[in-house]
Amino acid sequence: MQIKIINKSTHNLPNYETIASAGMDLRANITEPITLKPLERTIVKTGLFIELPIGFEAQVRPRSGLAVKKGVTVLNAPGTVDADYRGEIGVILVNISNEDFIIENGERIAQLVIAKHERAEWIEVKELSETSRGEGGFGSTGVK
Repeated sequence: MQIKIINKSTHNLPNYETIASAGMDLRANITEPITLKPLERTIVKTGLFIELPIGFEAQVRPRSGLAVKKGVTVLNAPGTVDADYRGEIGVILVNISNEDFIIENGERIAQLVIAKHERAEWIEVKELSETSRGEGGFGSTGVK
C-alpha cells in the first residue's frame, strides 16, 4: 500500500524496523526540549502530514519501552488519524511517572499503525439476541 506523505520535520520518514513490525516510530519535531512534569500532558508535533485512502486510519499508539521505562504514554491511545484529516500529526503524551520527562527533538514518542476499518450501518431493533454472557461486563467473564 502506498500513502502520500509530506515530511516537514528534520527527521527521516517513519519506517518499519523489522519485517514483522506493525508500527513505525513517530519522532518529536520540536525546536527546543519540552519538560513534561508528572501528570502533565502535551501535544508533541511530528512534522508529518498524510493522505490516507478512505477505509483506512492511522492509529497513534504508545511505545512500550517509553511506557515501562519512563512512565510516558499516549493519552488517547490509540489516537486516530482519519482519512480526511490533512493537518500535522500530533501526539498527546502524558507523564504518569513521579519524575519530569524531557522530550528532545527526534525522540521516538509513539508508533503509527495503518489499519483498515469498516463503517457500520445501524439497524434499530426492539431487542437483541440472547447469549450465555448476557449483560455481564467489567470483569464478569473472569474466573472467580
